Amino acid sequence: MKPPAIVLTAPGTNRQNDAAFALEQAGAAPVCVDLLDLPGRRGEIERAKLIVIAGGFSYGDALGSGRVFALEAERLLGDLLPEKVSQGTPILGVCNGFQMLVRSGMLPGALQHNERGHFECRWVTLQPSSQLCVWTRGLEEPLRCPVAHGEGRYAAGTAVLEQLRSEDRVAFRYAADDYPANPNGSAEAIAGVCDSTGLVLGMMPHPENHVTERQGRAMVTVRKQGHALPLFRNGVVAALAS
Repeated sequence: MKPPAIVLTAPGTNRQNDAAFALEQAGAAPVCVDLLDLPGRRGEIERAKLIVIAGGFSYGDALGSGRVFALEAERLLGDLLPEKVSQGTPILGVCNGFQMLVRSGMLPGALQHNERGHFECRWVTLQPSSQLCVWTRGLEEPLRCPVAHGEGRYAAGTAVLEQLRSEDRVAFRYAADDYPANPNGSAEAIAGVCDSTGLVLGMMPHPENHVTERQGRAMVTVRKQGHALPLFRNGVVAALAS
């Protein structure tokens, strides 16, 4: 059985087709739903077993990273996303989707301008680092995928960082703490974090852009290294179990 999945978008989102493709490859049945189509398509979100909040530049990032996306999601969806989490629905927010989850309060910390003050578009290596997170559980091999953002520097206070470490909620770290391995200067090289349930994952890099050999740099490698498809398969497994 293919669990129904929603790829949630907003004006300016540009990676929804990539996210839908990744979900299809992982065994889900995705459809894209734009905030502008609500409330007419709210029922599809209510029935979804898996939700991906796609990356891009929602509303042109006119008021900062993901801020309008979060405000519009709250206005149009209310508490639906937290309710879905309480029902056991896995949620993944990528790039602008991560920014939206942070702005909405579903994930801790903040995403600020890149340390070097400019847009970063490059491939990075990620080390999975959480067994609590349903998306990264059991992943041991590093992932390779691109980043494309100007506001991706993860920041949090000492107490929050300690809590994330102690509760196994740092889902991904960049392979090294220095530039360009850590392209935005994120605290402790954090590339992704999850909530206390392990169901909600937010990450700045784009795993949807490396689920087959023909995507990106995978074309020039002999071995199938760094594919992110297992991440999406984990989400599907968790969706089927909910």
